[in-house]
Amino acid sequence: MLPILDCKKVSKNEIFIRDPRTADVSDAVSEILRNVRAHGDTALRMYTEKFDGVQLTDLEVTKAELEEGAAQVEPEFLRILEEAAENIRAFHERQVRGSFLISEKNGVVMGQKVMPIARVGLYVPGGTAAYPSTVLMDSIPAKIAGCETLVMTTPPGRDGRVNPAILAAAKTAGVDRIFKIGGAQAVAALAYGTESIPAVDKIVGPGNAFVAEAKKQVFGKVAVDMIAGPSEILIVADGTASPAIVAADMLSQAEHDKMASAVLVTDSLSLAEAVAQELERQLALLPRFEIARESIDRNGKIILAETIEEAIDIANEIAPEHLELCVDHPFDYLDAVRNAGSIFMGKHCPEALGDYLAGPNHTLPTGGTARFSSPLSVDDFVKKSQFTYFTKDALAAVAKDVAYFAEKEGLSAHARSALSRFQEPASEKERG
Repeated sequence: MLPILDCKKVSKNEIFIRDPRTADVSDAVSEILRNVRAHGDTALRMYTEKFDGVQLTDLEVTKAELEEGAAQVEPEFLRILEEAAENIRAFHERQVRGSFLISEKNGVVMGQKVMPIARVGLYVPGGTAAYPSTVLMDSIPAKIAGCETLVMTTPPGRDGRVNPAILAAAKTAGVDRIFKIGGAQAVAALAYGTESIPAVDKIVGPGNAFVAEAKKQVFGKVAVDMIAGPSEILIVADGTASPAIVAADMLSQAEHDKMASAVLVTDSLSLAEAVAQELERQLALLPRFEIARESIDRNGKIILAETIEEAIDIANEIAPEHLELCVDHPFDYLDAVRNAGSIFMGKHCPEALGDYLAGPNHTLPTGGTARFSSPLSVDDFVKKSQFTYFTKDALAAVAKDVAYFAEKEGLSAHARSALSRFQEPASEKERG
């Protein structure tokens, strides 16, 4: 049973969610990247046989496979996919920002162009669970941004096929091309390109430690959304919260993987004790018991604070991926939250709602990076160029100031560049 930690009697290292990954996979990932870069599809087939246990002839999902896979999904799930996609579009369409133009000074025009990134790679995890929700969350904002090509990679099953639910989600979202490749080798293929898989400009999507390390190593060759760590939930709850609901919400993240973190911070000792008991009762009922058990034992915490305000201060220090405000009047506390990926307000807003149906994105900063980064959004799929136009008279008005500034930095060629347009060309004798 989880111990209850008094926030006044423990160190920050005992409270904060720590990334529990300890294995250094950087050398193994570097070798995979080098091999895929050198040998392309041959390396991809080799790694797919080695890691996924399947020999592939064709790496790409054909249109027939896409249609056949999507047709295997029950109509009720297709309906829910469409509903989720509609909600995600409605939320993310509000994020679209346009170009702007400034022409307030005579002879001066400045502005910014907002343009979509042309080619985007979407990594969708496989393994112990399939994530069609990730397909929707990562591809719909890219489509709204206007990206030309969306290339998705995802590990195949033992039968050499992609999970039908993932294919149905890809069809719903309008993904352009799908490849049956997973792991660091998929990231390598998206970054460098192979005979079959086109190189992209940006890679988005979560994955295991190998995928995260691969994204880190190819950054600079391509852009990446974030280096995602294990999933996290922090629940701030008062004494009126239901212990059964709080425990269920903690386990909703613990079942992701053994490295996930689930934390409760409360001002109620009775709630803390009841949640600890509920966790044990509900754990025994989970099909993914072993995963959730290890997650709770290694990274689960119950922290006792004196007030809800103090609990939120602790949450701000931890900067969790998911934050639930499981209190009666959550909007009273919203302004106090400074660091969180996604905030779930009140007692009727489980984090699972955000994973699947609500509309806000579920690709979120982890490992405390919510202190400085944001959820995936339309902004992640655009780039910006700025432009400047000055007439001759407008430049003449500021050229000497530009030159003076340049000389302060010791850059005389910069100064000469600004002044040269107003100086007589040197005579041939002066040049000689």
